[in-house]
This record gives sequence, structure tokens and C-alpha cells, in this order.
Amino acid sequence: MDAKRKEWNAMERRLLVWFTVCWVLGSAAASSLSGPGTVLAGAGLLAALAAAALLRRSTWPAAAACLAAYGLAAGQRMWADARNVTSLPVQYSAAIQSSPAAAAVYAAELAGVIVSAPEIDGDRVQFRVAGRSISLTGRDAPSSIELGGERMLVQVKLAAETELRIAAGWRRGQQVNVTGELSVPGSSTNFGGFDYRRYLLGQRIHWLLGADGAAAVRASAGSRLSLASQLQHMDAVRAALGRRMDALYPGVQGGYMKGLVLGISEDLDPTMFRQFSQLGLTHILAISGLHVAVFLYVLGGLLRLTRMTRERMLLILIAAVPFYVLLAGASPSVVRSGIMAMLGLAAARMHKLKDGLHLLAAAALLMLLWDPYMLGNVGFQLSFLVTAGLILGAMPVRRLFPGGNPWWKGALFDLLSVTMVAQAVSLPLTLYYFNGLHLLSVAANLVLVPFISFIVMPLGGASLLLDGMWHPAGVLLAEITAIGNELTFGFVFKLSEMKSFRLIWATPALWWVAGYYAALAALFFLLKRRQENRTAAEQGNVLADSNIAAAAAESGSKGSFASALSGTDAPTQPLSGLLRSAVPAGASTPFITLPLAASSRRFGALALVVAIAALAALLIGAYAPDYGDRSAYVDFLDVGQGDSVYIRTPEGRHILIDGGGAVSFGSKESWRQRADPFEVGQKLVVPLLQQRGVHHIDLLVLSHLDSDHIKGLQAVVDAIPVRAILWNGTVKASKDAVSLLRAAVDARIPLYQAAEGLTWTMDSYTSLRSIGTPPGISQAEAAAHIVPDIEEQNGQSVALLITLYNRQFLFTGDADAAEEHAILEQLQAAGEQSEEAAAANQYPIDVMKVSHHGSKSSTSDEWLAYWKPDAAVISVGRSNTYGHPHQTVVSRLQERGAAIYRTDSGGEIQFRIRPSGILEHRERLLEHHD
Repeated sequence: MDAKRKEWNAMERRLLVWFTVCWVLGSAAASSLSGPGTVLAGAGLLAALAAAALLRRSTWPAAAACLAAYGLAAGQRMWADARNVTSLPVQYSAAIQSSPAAAAVYAAELAGVIVSAPEIDGDRVQFRVAGRSISLTGRDAPSSIELGGERMLVQVKLAAETELRIAAGWRRGQQVNVTGELSVPGSSTNFGGFDYRRYLLGQRIHWLLGADGAAAVRASAGSRLSLASQLQHMDAVRAALGRRMDALYPGVQGGYMKGLVLGISEDLDPTMFRQFSQLGLTHILAISGLHVAVFLYVLGGLLRLTRMTRERMLLILIAAVPFYVLLAGASPSVVRSGIMAMLGLAAARMHKLKDGLHLLAAAALLMLLWDPYMLGNVGFQLSFLVTAGLILGAMPVRRLFPGGNPWWKGALFDLLSVTMVAQAVSLPLTLYYFNGLHLLSVAANLVLVPFISFIVMPLGGASLLLDGMWHPAGVLLAEITAIGNELTFGFVFKLSEMKSFRLIWATPALWWVAGYYAALAALFFLLKRRQENRTAAEQGNVLADSNIAAAAAESGSKGSFASALSGTDAPTQPLSGLLRSAVPAGASTPFITLPLAASSRRFGALALVVAIAALAALLIGAYAPDYGDRSAYVDFLDVGQGDSVYIRTPEGRHILIDGGGAVSFGSKESWRQRADPFEVGQKLVVPLLQQRGVHHIDLLVLSHLDSDHIKGLQAVVDAIPVRAILWNGTVKASKDAVSLLRAAVDARIPLYQAAEGLTWTMDSYTSLRSIGTPPGISQAEAAAHIVPDIEEQNGQSVALLITLYNRQFLFTGDADAAEEHAILEQLQAAGEQSEEAAAANQYPIDVMKVSHHGSKSSTSDEWLAYWKPDAAVISVGRSNTYGHPHQTVVSRLQERGAAIYRTDSGGEIQFRIRPSGILEHRERLLEHHD
């Protein structure tokens, strides 16, 4: 009974932790499941809690508290979702549901208060406004709509460089009137793509207001007593410190040090951030617990110099934490650290300091009570899970290593244990959100975390502090810190360039993430239990040995201890009786329980093996989730006004045709350049390929060298290994074309020129054939391997016929009518000599990629009559200025009876060919299935 009561007391001591866990479960269920699904999940939790109580692993009151936490959290999230709606009338708010890709635009004038620090990036200024009212222009539009504080995101495109000074004067807390165009944020148009609308919905923002020029914004002073006005002063302090940091650390070092010391990440070099990200080092750039600890340590040291009492010093430290949290930008990680620090300091002052897990649970509970949408924040998830993992797993893993003599050896093993646990805990979220893992990440963390945390960051903070007191001292310290930064940058660059150590992982399912964490938690628990049992056994052995020796000493007059056991000089007694007499009442008797202990150890060892095997199996399965999938896939990605098609063959080969890209006209003024502009390859194509588990590209096809087809491929070649390139055999004097071809040559990727009759066998069920030779290349040039320079590329497109399970797909880039005619002539000429070539038009092809985005200069009647497509896909940008697709082309396709699919209205279009030959398709925005 005492043992059971002790177990119950242990559970009750952890009640806050379990209460918070159930709160998180309730909030997560309500956010991702329907109402019945949330109730069903709650019923499952009820069954688990009841079982725990019946098995006396918990008390009934504790189980009831945990169930209540689930219900309250689910209710809070449902209540928040019900209130997270726009104040605009139904006829306007309906646009949010009816227009997934791009909503209707309304002329509007918004009045409200700026509630976020304005961010200036090139010629764009962005800030959030708590709206008071909005006026919409149009027939039947209400003159003024009360918004009641609804937040809207305002984006202002500056018209001239002189407007930068005006924009710099906009402050949080000011009242503004903004005239512009109101629109709904776009949602994801590709399967698995970033959903901007969903992202803003988590911040309770439903509308974007775009304004042209600073004149569209009229700002005036706001209430001095509002929270936004008070935070304006903190913005000014951050800005002033940032300017001082820029003066101390010029160039890329300024943005790096501002992020490292002050949490100002806006000026961090994007390339540098990606390199840190590839190595799993972004946590260094995020203000977190280490920064808060250093701040409190330094401030506490200064306060100790004043000889004030401990209680008063703790109060000052508690009051200083919110100031530092706001100064560091109040990201989820620093808020979590700040709350934990304040709770810990308060508990220390009351002499009731609890363990770290309680502080972590309290911090999570407080943050979710304040904002349930915080649960979907990646920083929130990483911060709490990694911290919890370190609390639970760092010590069991550390005890696997030898002791700490000499001291540096212990410090090294401590660091190695913490790094390994942090990497293991963060791995599922890293794979889920970022689809990558660098095998040198642990080594990079081992080297850079102590170097940056204990040398660079303190020196950077000290240089900023000294600069305010004595400028030469601050500059000198900054120069020393800059040397450390250069060493850091060089080390990160070298490791990030080792592309063979970078692994790409498909986005795992949520059940996989849950299973991984369950197996990892079991591993930590088993390691801890194994070490506790070993310690208890060692202590029990020592106790038994000492008591048996004492018993032998007492029987010394009758003979030795050996004779006592043998019974030569004493009456014989059972061995168990002798041992019971040798061990004091209440003490353990390890010798008697040796068989049971050995069995327990064997069971524990087996459980450890099972946990490790489960983790290994999960990782292997996640790396190749489609290993057994023998279907083929053809995905027409939505890249706007451009082309990009990803093909996965039945046996797992990967083909990519083009990579999209925007066409630039003229030069852009330097002041308009943004720090990290949108680039379709880096922001869209590469993430989509990585999410789908594309570890390498077996064949990259460049249909031709126009920027709207190849600009995004530079990022693809940099991020994903490419084994071969097929292109039209020409060059073009453009930056994008020259850069891509040079990158391919530098990477030693074989380049193959498309020509009539060239065939590839990708696997047992996939063949690829080049139909026709691009007209700009003569037979003599092709034979001599001469690469001509051709500026006009549309009529030089590679034409491919790809067969997957006897289903045919035709790709022709931007071929015009002249090239289509030339290809047909070549096919007919080849057909006189080749029965296989002549048979190409004996039955309709299944899917045709319409040339040149549906331009009227392509997709001729002659072309359609030859191929007889069952379906046609038009890759085209929304509201493009070219008028694509032309109605003439659409009419031709309709007359031929071809089903027409368009990326501007359907988003990404996916075709799936099953082993039986059945062809299915779906569209991202329409979710239509055949």
C-alpha cells in the first residue's frame, strides 16, 4: 500500500506537467480535427486516464483534472476559431472561401492604429493595423464598416527613393488612414506548398491592403496610453542599438550580430541564414534560454556588487526579464525562456524552487492560455520540445559516457550529450518543416555552440555596452569579435559546401512524428530506469556485503565466515536464513533476488533494443516512404507564368522538366532591391521537390533557355544532386542561361543534346523519346558538337514524348507553329524508315502540355490533328499581361474534345498512372478526381 501511495504521490507531484500535456492535446485536436473527431479523441484520452487510475498509476482526481484540461483547451480553441472571422459583411467575406488562389480586389480606405513596427525592405514597407473602420468603393458598398480592432496587413510599395525617409517616420502606436486595394491573401496553389492565407489566419489576419506610394498613408499621433504607443519606445531602443551595431560591424557582420545579440533578424544575410539552416544551427541565431541566462548572470553580478539582499536582487531580476524579452523581439523562444526564468526566480525567492519540467509546463500553459494559436508556431514547438527533451534525456544519455576526469573530458561529454539529445528531439520537426538533415550537424553544433555562446556572443554584447561608454574600447572589442565571426562564417561555409552529407527527406506523416517521439521517450525512460536499477543494485551489494561481514565478525569465536557458511563450527542453518540474519530489517537482499534482477535486466536490455530498432525503422521508412509505390506521377507545378513539371517513374526515377522563373525587364534601382526577394526555384520548386522526397534528379530537361523556364533551376542544381541534363544544344547571352550552364559544367553534370531519335529507358515501365531536332541546329553543327548562340529560343524547344505504363505525355516547351510543323516533317521522314516512329500517331496521346502557355502562335490545327490529345494542360500565370491562353487555342482544344486543365484556375495538376494503366488526376484548387 505504501508503494502504491508513493506512486500516486509521484504522479500528483507531476500533475502540472500532465495537465499541460493534456491541454496541448486538446488544443491540437480542436485545431486539426472536426467536432466529432475532437470528441472521439477525448473519448480515447478518457479511456487511457481511466486505465491509469484503475491500474493505480494515477489517482481519480488527477485523471479528472487531466480530462478537464483536454476539454477546456479544446473549448478555448473552438471559441477562438469561432471568433477568428472578419468583420466585413458576408458578400465580402465570402471571397475568402470562393477564391482560393486570388481574391477579388476592392478599393478601400482603412482607418486604425499601427500595432507592429513597420518593416522596410527595399521599396516595400509592411506593418499591421488594428482597424477602426474601413470604407469600400463600389456599387452597393457600405460607406463605412466598423472593424472593432480587426487586424489587417498593410503593404506599401514606395514610388521614389525620397519616400524612404517618410516611411522611416511611421511608428507603432500612430493612427493611420491608408488608401489602397483590399484583397484576400493567396492560399497554396501547389500540393504541400506554403499556405500564406493559413499562416496569416493564425495571426487573426484575413485581409491585405496594398497601397501605392507613401502618399497613400496619412499618419498622426496616437494615444500615449495605448500598449502600442508604449512599445513604440522599445522599438526606438532596438533601432538605436541596431544602428550602433551596424556601425561597429559593417557589412554582413552587422546583420549577423544584430540577430545574435539583439534578436533583430531582418538584416541577416539570406545566404548565410540558409547555410546555418542546412547545418541545423538556426537555434544559435534565435534568442533563447542561453541569452536570458547570460543576461541574468551579468545583471546579477552587477547587483551583487551593490551588496543588496538576495530577496531584493531576485525581485529586480524578475522585473528585468520582461524588459529583455521585449528588447530581444519577444519571439516564442525568448518568451518561453523569460517566463521560465521569472517563475524560477519567484520560486527561488519563496524557497520553493521546482524542477525544470514544472517551469516548462507552466510557461507553455501560460502562453497557450494567452494565445491558443501559438501552438502552430514552429518556434514554439521547437523551443518547448527541445527543452523538454534536454530535461528528460540529457542526464540518461550523459551517463552512457565515462566520468569527468580530467575536467575538460567531462565538459566535452556534457556538450556531446546535450547536442545529441537536442538533435534527436528536434529531428522530427526538422524533417516535417524543412525536409533536410546534414550529417555534420552534430559536429557543427559541438564546435560552434560553445564558441559562439561563450565567446562571440558575450564579446558582441560587451562591445555594444562599451561603445556607449567609451567608443575606442567598443571598437577594439568589436574588431576582436569580428575575427571570431570570420572564423565562424568560414567554418559554416566549408561544411555547407559538402553537399554529399546533406540528406533530403520527404515530409513525414503526423502519425510518424508521434511514433518517433513515443519511441524516443521510451528510450529515455528505459535508459534512466536501467541506470537507476544499476545504482540501486550497486548500493544493495555494498550494503549486503558489509552486513554479512559484520555477521561473520560476530561469529569469529566459532570460526571464520567461510566456516559459518559451511557449518563446520556451528549448527547448520539454511542459507536464506543466514542472509536474513546478516541484513538489517527493512534492507534489501539483493543476493536472494539475483535471478529476478537478472531477468529484469534482460527484459530492460531487450526493451532498449526494441526502442532503438523502432527509431531506426521509423527513420528508414521516412527516408523512402514511397519505396513500395509502383504508381507513376506527373505533376504540373503552378509556378505562375512559366513551366515546371516533375515526373516520378514507377521504379522511383525522378525527372524535372523546367523550373519556372520570372522574366525581368530592364534594370531595377538599387534602393528597390529586397533583402530576400521571392525566387521561384528557391522558394517554391526546391521545397516542393524536397517535400516529395526527391533525393536526386535522374534527368533534368531544359526545354529552352528562356528565363520563365530555367531561372528557378539554378536553385535546384544547388540544392539537389542532378545526374544528367537534356537541353536544346544552344546557348543564349542571358545571365540566367549562362549561370545555369556554367553551374552544370562546374558540377560535372553530363549534358545531352536533344535530337530526333534520341531515346532514354528510365526504368522497366518508362521510356523517353526526343521527337525532332530543334530547327536552329543543323545536322553539320550537331555532328561537330557546335553549340550555336540563339537569342530567340521559343522555336528551339525540346520536344519529348514520355511513356509511363503505356500512357503517353507530350512536352514541347514554348514551341511555335513553325517548330511544330518542322517536328511533324521530321517525324514523317523518320516514319518512312522506322515503324516505331510511324506508329506514334496511331492512337491519341493521353496528355499534352500546351506549347507556350497557350499562345496563339502555337498549338496549330495540324499539330492537334496529328497527336489527338485526350487532355491538355496549360501552365499559365494568373492575370498575366500576355493574354495567355489565347481564346483561339482554347477553342481548338475544345473542338478536338480535349479536356483542358489550367494552372491559373486549378493550381497544381497531378496525374497518377497506376500499374494497371488507369490514369487519375487531381487539381489543387479544385480537388477534382477522375
